[in-house]
Amino acid sequence: MKYRAVFFDAGETLVHPHPSFPELFALVLRGEGHDVDPVLLRESIHVVSDRFAQAAEDRELWTTSAHRSKVFWRGVYVTLLGQLGLSPTDELAGRLYAEFTDLANYRAFPDVRPALERLRTAGLTLGVVSNFEEWLERLLESLGLTPFFDVRVISGVEGVEKPDERIFRLALDRAGVDPSRAVYVGDSPALDTRPAEAVGMLGVLLDRRGRHPDHAGIRITTLDDLPAAIGLEA
Repeated sequence: MKYRAVFFDAGETLVHPHPSFPELFALVLRGEGHDVDPVLLRESIHVVSDRFAQAAEDRELWTTSAHRSKVFWRGVYVTLLGQLGLSPTDELAGRLYAEFTDLANYRAFPDVRPALERLRTAGLTLGVVSNFEEWLERLLESLGLTPFFDVRVISGVEGVEKPDERIFRLALDRAGVDPSRAVYVGDSPALDTRPAEAVGMLGVLLDRRGRHPDHAGIRITTLDDLPAAIGLEA
C-alpha cells in the first residue's frame, strides 16, 4: 500500500459534543430558563465556524492556555447568544464554557472505532493532529481511543495551531514518515486538507454535514469510506 500513516483532526472528525453542539447549547439555555427556536439556532451556528476561521487567519493561538481558551469561547458564546436575541451575561457564558469543557458531554462518532480498527489491522501508523486544548488527551482516554494513536500532536500542548504547516511536520517527524506516504483527515478545507496538502500529504475531507459538496479533492461523508478512499483493499 502507498500510505504508511493516517492522521486525524479531532473535533467533528473523531469526537463531538453530545448529542451535538447546537443541541447541547439549547439544553444549557433551557436549563437557564431560555427557550430557543432550534431552526434559528442552527441558522446562527455559523458564528462558531466563522470565529474559528478568523482565529486561524489571525494566528491567535487560542488553544495554548486555559485563559486564552476561556476568552475565546466566551466571546463565541456571547456572539451566538446575541444572534439568538438573548442578553449575554458573564454567568451564562461561564455556564456554557463549563458544559462544553466537561468530558462527560462528548462522544466518539459511531464510525470512528471501526475505521481505526480497520486501519490499524492494515498496519498503518495512526495519529491525531488537532487544534484543541490540552484536555483532548484526557478526552481521548475517557473515550477509549488513546491506544489507537501512536502520535498525538495537540495545539494546546505544542503551542502551534493549524493551518501552520509546522504542526503537520511535527506529527510527520514523530511518526517517522515522509509526507508523500501520509494521509490527513479533517472536516475543514482551510484548517485541515489544504495545509496538509501543502506539506505533501494526501488530504481527505470528512464532510459529515454536507457543507462542502463542491470540494475539489477527496471528500467522504463517513469514515466507513476512508479505507477505500486511500486505496486500502477490502
